[in-house]
Amino acid sequence: MTSSGIFHVLRLKPGQDLKKEILAYAGSRQILAAGVVSCTGSLTTTVLRLAGKSDLTTFPGKQEIVSLTGTFSSTGGHFHLSVSDSTGKTTGGHLADGCLVYTTAELILVELPELVFRRQMDSLTGYPELVPSKK
Repeated sequence: MTSSGIFHVLRLKPGQDLKKEILAYAGSRQILAAGVVSCTGSLTTTVLRLAGKSDLTTFPGKQEIVSLTGTFSSTGGHFHLSVSDSTGKTTGGHLADGCLVYTTAELILVELPELVFRRQMDSLTGYPELVPSKK
């Protein structure tokens, strides 16, 4: 499936919640399909759902954002975040609410205006999975 892209540049400030702000941005602009192109910044608190776990893990302390990837729309999103601590140890998982910006989070997002992203329960995986469609 293909679509042209509209790029959005967004800077989050100290104390803002990374996931909530991305979804609020999508909601305020009624974005129906988008992805994260790039994210550079740092966090004071990192909250992730680690692979194979159902509960959330909180990592207090300053972390550099190594990567953020994901798909989203005004109705929700699926993001993976990798962060690195002061020793260089890198941790990653599903981005959860509560990841608070330390100094900045500079994002480049791409809106796919010819598509709509929906989530549908997949009996094979047991999770609501991405179902892209043309508008």
